[in-house]
Amino acid sequence: MHIFHIAKQSDWQQARASKSYEISTLGRTLAEEGFIHASRREQVEPTFKRFYRTVHEPLVLLTIDPARLKSELREDQVDDDTYPHIYGPLNTDAVIRVSPLNRKGGTESFTSLFVKEMFVRVAVAMVAMLAGFAGGALGRRTDWEWGPFVGAVLGVLLVALVTYAWTKRPRSA
Repeated sequence: MHIFHIAKQSDWQQARASKSYEISTLGRTLAEEGFIHASRREQVEPTFKRFYRTVHEPLVLLTIDPARLKSELREDQVDDDTYPHIYGPLNTDAVIRVSPLNRKGGTESFTSLFVKEMFVRVAVAMVAMLAGFAGGALGRRTDWEWGPFVGAVLGVLLVALVTYAWTKRPRSA
């Protein structure tokens, strides 16, 4: 049976370079906590919703083979359930799969996430172009020589502002 750990992608990349992962949970190290938090598969989504749903940077789900661990693995009682905890550093060769997490805490392939992100960016670019054309058309209705240009720029700036606000919103569960 595998166990799982949610990690910031940047933390995991650093661990791969050093061959040792020492982040216990979001914002806490192994040295501070005394162990690395892990989950069984059915515990991943509730853990994500409780602790990680407002994280704005990319997250990954580490799938860990307990047989490959060099540190001690224990099941500890937490509230009404038990959770696997790794008492020591996580050797990176015990991680058998790394999957990106989507905004709801589910796993998707890198290709799927890339296609979705590119679709959003293309859609935003199309809206920006349409806003620019519409702004330019409205600007032509004025007697001012620079009206179409200013209308187009204002249309594009409006879409850019909306896009920026959309990308900075918190992840929703």
